[in-house]
Amino acid sequence: MNDQIAVSRLSKRAADAVVRGLEERILSGALPDGAHLPPERDLIDDFGVSRTVVREAVAVLASRGLVESRPRYRPVVRRPGAEAALAAAGSVVGHLLRDGAGVKNLYDTRILLEGALVRHAALNARKDDILALTRALAANEAAIPEAERFYATDVAFHAVLYDIPRNPILPAVHKAFTAWLSTHWERMPRSPERNRVNFLRHSDILAAIRDRDPDAAEAALNSHLNAAWEYVRGTFDGA
Repeated sequence: MNDQIAVSRLSKRAADAVVRGLEERILSGALPDGAHLPPERDLIDDFGVSRTVVREAVAVLASRGLVESRPRYRPVVRRPGAEAALAAAGSVVGHLLRDGAGVKNLYDTRILLEGALVRHAALNARKDDILALTRALAANEAAIPEAERFYATDVAFHAVLYDIPRNPILPAVHKAFTAWLSTHWERMPRSPERNRVNFLRHSDILAAIRDRDPDAAEAALNSHLNAAWEYVRGTFDGA
């Protein structure tokens, strides 16, 4: 048993060395975004390790979002960015979402962030931003009778708020929030009546942004998301 543990530790250290070596090549640009990793045989020779160790290292890089790995294909390098970082955090966040308290903590974080975003939008949104919000709101209204389409247009409306600051990290954060919370939000009972209430709250947010009133925009956003939580909290154990 002790021999097996020792071998396992040696294998892990060897895999860690391969991970560090390949990570340095990716971050330096020696392995550019979209390039294939060197063939498995070359990696075995370069690092002086076994096939098993190379495959373990590739699995670690894939979990960090640094490579895209598919069966029977050579892994492809993915340049690290906000989406990769947040995707890599997904498994950790998953543990936080196992109970209602964890869901609420993540949701409160979203409220704080979106409150800042609507204030920023009220002060800084351009004409094309207002137009994007207006179009998203129109699509949201048109989808009121259909639960799935309404949910998609609801997500799209909020996504525009993350686009307005033109910070590439923020859309990635929105995408992550949506992915992390979607399995829980899909349990929420939906009806055209409830959809209309949410649409009207979106309308309030847009109206405040158009009026260049950051306080009203934040108040409308908080009212919307806090009411949404009260409506769905019963679907989460321990919320």
